[in-house]
Amino acid sequence: MSALVRRAEEAAERILRAESRGLNAVLAFDREVLLGQARTVAGREAELPLAGMTVAVKDNIATVEYPTTCASRILEGYRSPYQATAVRKLKEAGALIACKTNLDEFAMGSSTEHSAFGRTLHPLDPERVPGGSSGGSAALVAAGAVDAALGSETGGSVRQPAAFCGVVGIKPTYGRVSRYGLVAFGSSLDQIGVLARDVNTAARVLSVISGPDERDFTSAPIDPVRVPPACEHLSGIKVGIPEEYLPPDLDPAIRRGVERARRLLEEARAVVKEISLPHTPLAVPAYYIIAPAEASSNLARYDGVRYGRRIEGDKLDVGELFRRTRGRGFGAEVRRRIIVGTYVLSAGYYEAYYRRAVAARSAIARDFANAFDPSRGGVDLILAPTTPTTAFKAGEKLDDPVSMYLADVFVCPANLANVPAISLPIGRDQGLPVGIQLIGPQFSEERLLQAASVLERLADPEEELR
Repeated sequence: MSALVRRAEEAAERILRAESRGLNAVLAFDREVLLGQARTVAGREAELPLAGMTVAVKDNIATVEYPTTCASRILEGYRSPYQATAVRKLKEAGALIACKTNLDEFAMGSSTEHSAFGRTLHPLDPERVPGGSSGGSAALVAAGAVDAALGSETGGSVRQPAAFCGVVGIKPTYGRVSRYGLVAFGSSLDQIGVLARDVNTAARVLSVISGPDERDFTSAPIDPVRVPPACEHLSGIKVGIPEEYLPPDLDPAIRRGVERARRLLEEARAVVKEISLPHTPLAVPAYYIIAPAEASSNLARYDGVRYGRRIEGDKLDVGELFRRTRGRGFGAEVRRRIIVGTYVLSAGYYEAYYRRAVAARSAIARDFANAFDPSRGGVDLILAPTTPTTAFKAGEKLDDPVSMYLADVFVCPANLANVPAISLPIGRDQGLPVGIQLIGPQFSEERLLQAASVLERLADPEEELR
């Protein structure tokens, strides 16, 4: 048995061990599928940049080895006839597609409690959530079961679970990674991102999956991200901390995390200063109008006729067939967002809600453009908390959707502005990981990764924040 196949065997054991503890991060796994991929790659390690790397894939990204269910009953057992471009590129680079991971149904949620197949547990505290919607990917990486994972972001769904679970999560610029094969939620916001235990691994995966794709007309005609060379310091780099991201009621542990990151950046010779992103308070309300509006359109295809599960019955007219199929096939959170999205697009409300949300999105994008504008004395990067709290307890926010939505307050602005951002662990509060994020101008992933690697080298992610 080759060393690579042996490593795949060990990865299979880690995945099974994590699931035997009740993590519920995996929706589909086949040991023989994993070992078969390893045998195909074995002997070609020198020519393949990710040879033998085990990568889990969020179950809203199409694969041919496993079903693609979006953690929804309406797609239960569905097998895609094609694979996502990001998955294809991983396999061509020698990576092993280890399994499909749990998520909030159709990526709508911030806790991975809205999965039709049960919630994913936090890898450090089973009473808490791993974040969402890419909670299964984050939990599996944090548990050490796989080397990396693909997640998706519409409003923070890679960075927020990365912060909760104490791993690295990067959201690239919109258009950097092909969306071909990513099941649509909010098409102007959706992106594929990467979760890993360290910045270098995340960078290596991103370098492989990024780049233009003729199958995705929204992909940017820009070369793939390069893994940046090692850097000892950040001399000459200007970093801004937005005052709107440090409100008076911010959790003290999160504030201490930002302060620690600031000290370490200054130690690395970066210049850190306060800045303002004045339209930040509009981000959550704008996002929760735009994303549901796009979802109501994208999910209209799941009607039991064209796509998805079909509820049979005698003498059903078309309207009743649609109602039963969608009512039983979709979970409560997905139905809520479809209803909201349909409402804000309806006659009489479009101007009052959707058009104003689009205007707010433009204002938020201008805030970031101004902050990064060198002619205005702008900064190179922005430092901010990733989440307003550490991982909250399961069930704590289920009955209060607005409270759940506010968990995205620091992550969704980057999605609205289509700029890249990376979350990394900066320390712990009572044993729970605390994450901070760096945000950069569009297509600045290499500088972002370089700064994150310097910060990662200086920080101790397991040290209590005091």
